Amino acid sequence: MSGPRVLVTGATGFVGEALIFRLLRDKVFTPVAAVRGETRLSGLCPVVAFDLEGDRALPGLERVEVVIHCAARVHVMNDVAADPLQEFRRINVEGSVRLARHAASAGVRRFIFISSIKVNGEMTQPGQPFCADDRPAPVDPYGVSKWEAEEQLMQVGKETGMEVVIIRPPLIYGPGVKANFFNMMRWLDRRVPLPLGGINNQRSLVAIGNLVDLIAVCIRHPAAAGQVFLVSDGEDLSTSQLLRRMAVALSVKSYLLPVPSWLLSSAASLLGQRALAQRLCGSLQVDIGKTRSVLGWSPVITVEQALRQTAGHHDSRLQR
Repeated sequence: MSGPRVLVTGATGFVGEALIFRLLRDKVFTPVAAVRGETRLSGLCPVVAFDLEGDRALPGLERVEVVIHCAARVHVMNDVAADPLQEFRRINVEGSVRLARHAASAGVRRFIFISSIKVNGEMTQPGQPFCADDRPAPVDPYGVSKWEAEEQLMQVGKETGMEVVIIRPPLIYGPGVKANFFNMMRWLDRRVPLPLGGINNQRSLVAIGNLVDLIAVCIRHPAAAGQVFLVSDGEDLSTSQLLRRMAVALSVKSYLLPVPSWLLSSAASLLGQRALAQRLCGSLQVDIGKTRSVLGWSPVITVEQALRQTAGHHDSRLQR
């Protein structure tokens, strides 16, 4: 590998690792994996130790052309931190800005920050998707920290001349996905009847293959500098539609009970699961028109293809 060096933080994570493998496949850039612990990437590409909480600059930054910052303190349900916002700020804001300043001092040309659609807000009204240039309205500590990081990173770019690019993905899924998406696959695979057949919301998702494709475009595209982009698969689904199409991909029969969404929301609130009910019943749509027009980018993987890939990985994992 002899192409320009692209350093990826959080390279052992869902997005970071997929991006490393994409760059290795393309053979245009030399990916450098910045990781906190052991990784299966050792021997495939250069690996450097990196801790977002540390003060020291990453070694070898002067040989890096682009930094893609995927590492973060991620959104967690039932956060046990005494002051969650302060913890998110310490890592997602202070750590990201510190990394960006080290990168700018080392002569890094471009800094791509993987943010979150939570910067825009938690939900949309049907037919009124979030747009990249909407006024941010984060609600929870994670979203607030991502927004504050975006603001300060853009300021670093103005002060130093380093190009900053922001990408805000919605829910990301694909082979190896965990958390709620994995749980839904497991429920379907076990033929568990789910009271989710009567939900008529609209949600934007992004397959990991589409996200890393956009990131790859942003590494070099001249029009990406200084911009904020939203990303999705270009097709919005209700929770009911997603479950039915996921069942097809898994080759199982879905058992979805047509319980009204208002009843689900009420029951969830009584059980202290209002946030989960919002994800299942509420709408969250994004408009990728700016991404298409500025970058000439369109999703490279359809929802069906992505669900089949995700289901195939799920099946293989169960068979081990």
